[in-house]
Amino acid sequence: MSKRVGMVCGSYHKDEVERMLMWAQDEARTLKMTVGDVVWVNGSMEVPLALDRMMKTHDGAVCLGIIEKGETQHGLAMGQAVMKTILELQLKHNKPIGLGIIGPGAEPHHIEPRLEPHARASVRALL
Repeated sequence: MSKRVGMVCGSYHKDEVERMLMWAQDEARTLKMTVGDVVWVNGSMEVPLALDRMMKTHDGAVCLGIIEKGETQHGLAMGQAVMKTILELQLKHNKPIGLGIIGPGAEPHHIEPRLEPHARASVRALL
């Protein structure tokens, strides 16, 4: 029986994340996983709640998004909080969560070359 995996996508950088989603779905098919729900949320801060809900009905999940470098430390603080909560959710549900969030601190020139590698690696993390 194949793993049923969900995908949570941040819509703040929708064009880029749609491409990440395409690569993540392709990687899941290659690894004989079944893609279940795909949920779009506003941004990275909304990812943990969507993951928590998703983990009740899926064998694992990935989260895809981008946290850019800003003029303040907001992105860094937000990224650290999100990452910590994602780790806690893995332990709470005893199921893997693949991290496909680029950043925090991503500058525009960092984003494009990381889209496909981060998306595919987030799915492989579920193995």
